[in-house]
Amino acid sequence: MPKIADIQETPNPNAVKFILKEPVSYGTSHSFKQAADATDDILAKSLFDVGDVVSVFYMDKMITVEKTDDADWDEMLPALAVPIRAADSVSGGNGNNAKEIGGSIGAALSDDPQVREIEAILDDRIRPYLASDGGWLEIVGFENKTLKIRYEGACGSCPSSLTGTLMAIENMIRDEIDPEIEVIAV
Repeated sequence: MPKIADIQETPNPNAVKFILKEPVSYGTSHSFKQAADATDDILAKSLFDVGDVVSVFYMDKMITVEKTDDADWDEMLPALAVPIRAADSVSGGNGNNAKEIGGSIGAALSDDPQVREIEAILDDRIRPYLASDGGWLEIVGFENKTLKIRYEGACGSCPSSLTGTLMAIENMIRDEIDPEIEVIAV
């Protein structure tokens, strides 16, 4: 049963990040863009059941919940705390195909040396900052010099993820790996 250490605002006004004292997963990210995606995940389903929840993302000691525009955080936060405190730690994946796993696991599974280099840049210089804001990103594919990434958590619907952050990632990868690589968010 994780205890909530802190609740933090994110750059996305419709998302908050719960910082936990115990992990709810160990190195795997779990992302649910709608309630129908969470039917087999007890924690995510219970958060959607609170109502007015748009998306749920969790990994390690962090849970990010995004609400509808009309919902009020003052009413939602106490209700969301109940299933979070009741959650058990999990160690399995979120049903993603292994090729969609990011971070060091994704790099280890990839045969492409450029993907391993990109994962290293993301792990060292991008993902820690996204996680501090309640978000994450995964590589979805890399083909014909086009890198497809998917933002998770608070970053999934944040306008700055699709503009400034995306351009910064692309510029970094072009400068350090290949000037012809294009980065798109899917």
